[in-house]
Amino acid sequence: MAKWTKTPVDSKAVTYPGDALKKNWDALHKGDNEAFPKDAGLQEAWRAFHAGDFAAAAEQGQGHTVATKATSIYANHVEKKDAAKVKLYQESMAMAEALMKSEPKNPNAHYQYAYAAGRYSQSISVMKALKEGYGGKIKAALETALKLDPKHADAHTAMGAYHAEIIDKVGGMVGKLTYGADKDLSVKHFEAAIKLNPQSPVAHIEYANGLLMLFKDKEIDKATKLYEKAAKMKGRDAMELMDIEIAKAELED
Repeated sequence: MAKWTKTPVDSKAVTYPGDALKKNWDALHKGDNEAFPKDAGLQEAWRAFHAGDFAAAAEQGQGHTVATKATSIYANHVEKKDAAKVKLYQESMAMAEALMKSEPKNPNAHYQYAYAAGRYSQSISVMKALKEGYGGKIKAALETALKLDPKHADAHTAMGAYHAEIIDKVGGMVGKLTYGADKDLSVKHFEAAIKLNPQSPVAHIEYANGLLMLFKDKEIDKATKLYEKAAKMKGRDAMELMDIEIAKAELED
């Protein structure tokens, strides 16, 4: 973890010392509904996560959701080397699988597995990941997360992306028959995510990406509006600040 690169954001704006963490907790976790930890060490791990010190968050939060999330977010947003990304996603999946066994009723254990597996699949190629059986694993994990917490906004976003990605890669008919992928369900999940967490940049970005995968240029205007909305948001933590930069980059392309 000592080799992890520094996160490219101004952490001063997203540092939550003392009582500030608890006061801002509901806003910071509107996407995943993570419960505020009673343990002081875990509170420190989450402070590090929100400030963008993902190495410290992963180290201090070992055995808990925060370590898995920090590893995945670092891999997705900061790590530049493809091989290192893949390894980090594998580590994150392993941590999440252990959590799924020890805390089977923890929605975030299942969601974090799905997130890591989804990003891993994108890293090695979605088609290759589907052949390795990750499509079914991701869908099952997200279904479990949503069954345990129907208001898990991030899981709705991920489920919307799952349907869109499958249809984009294998087509509507094969996607539906083989993987249960459905355009209407994809849109429904994206809409649910935004309704539950309207200030989430990534919910808007993934919805825009999904619309372009599902409908191509037919929905380019709506996708552009979603990117624009995300780009104008005020990031609540380092992860969201980096998501906002992604939205700005999409608009520049």
